[in-house]
Parts: sequence; structure tokens; C-alpha cells
Amino acid sequence: MQVLQVQLEIRPDPAEVGRARRWVRSRIAGSAIRVDEPLAETLILLVSELVTNAVVHTGSPAVLRLSLPGAAPDAGAVDGTSGQAPATVRLEVADTSARPPRPRCVDNDETGGRGLALVDGLADRWGWSPEGAGKRIWCEVDRSSAHSATTTTCETAPATYEGGTGAYCAGKSAYEDLAYEAV
Repeated sequence: MQVLQVQLEIRPDPAEVGRARRWVRSRIAGSAIRVDEPLAETLILLVSELVTNAVVHTGSPAVLRLSLPGAAPDAGAVDGTSGQAPATVRLEVADTSARPPRPRCVDNDETGGRGLALVDGLADRWGWSPEGAGKRIWCEVDRSSAHSATTTTCETAPATYEGGTGAYCAGKSAYEDLAYEAV
């Protein structure tokens, strides 16, 4: 299976979030993902959250990278289903801030501060790593997964979260009463 890898440079301007969504939508239209699949809208929402965090919290340029599955090389699917090969879509946003994502508490009435909690709920995997003088925040969505609504707990919190799972306690959801910002 071919994988299309593309990237878009993001300026530190809130208008760039809309441009990133339009750009991803156009790349999805040219891939093996149908624009009417739920996966397409999930990817656009994930891009919106990750790019918003980079633009709002770093105030510096960023790079959005997208790895999309191409068409399967033959008519039979690899996973035994008809016409859809298993594939993973990967989104990455690299910025120049070395500060890792940190939990922050928000009131129920606040309209922001829940971006990475949404990423955690929508993506099959996500994390972050240092990149050059900054960092890269990434997420992956498996095209063939029946993404279940599981709750992240102390035992299942992302290992890539700096500080480990010790910040979570007594069986509470790892993201209960917390919101995250990528800075």
C-alpha cells in the first residue's frame, strides 16, 4: 500500500486553523479515504485541535504533517473485508516550543482548554516527543478500527505524557476534570 506524506507550514495566526482544515480536506479528497467517511471528519477535527494548540500557545510557526493511506495495490483487501485495506492515518504538528503538553484545570463553563482531551478521545494513539529545539505532537487513527469509546484511566494513560501516570489517582479517568494545552 502506498502512503502519501504531505506537510503544510503554519503561520502563528489563528486564521491558519481554518486554512489547515481546508488543506486537509483537499488532501483527503485525493486519497483512499472517502470524504463521506466518519474518518474524514474525525481527521479534520483532530487537525483543528492540534493546529489550534500550536498557534494559540506557542505564537511561533509550526508544521502540519499528514500521512494518508493510498489505494490498496489489488482489489482484495488485506484485512479480509471487501475493498478496504487496513491503514493508519498519522497527523503531526511540530512547533518550536520545547515545553511539553501539561494538564490544566478548566471550569465547566469555559469554552477552551479541552483540545488534547478531544484528541485522546478521538485518536487511537497520540503522544509527543522532542524535535529539534521544539516538539512534535502526533496522533494516529486506524482506518479499519471500530474506535471504541474507552475511558483512559491511571493504568492506560499515555506513556508519552511527561510525568507519567502518577498524576492520576484512585481509578479516576486520566482526563476527568482536566484539560490539556500543547505549549
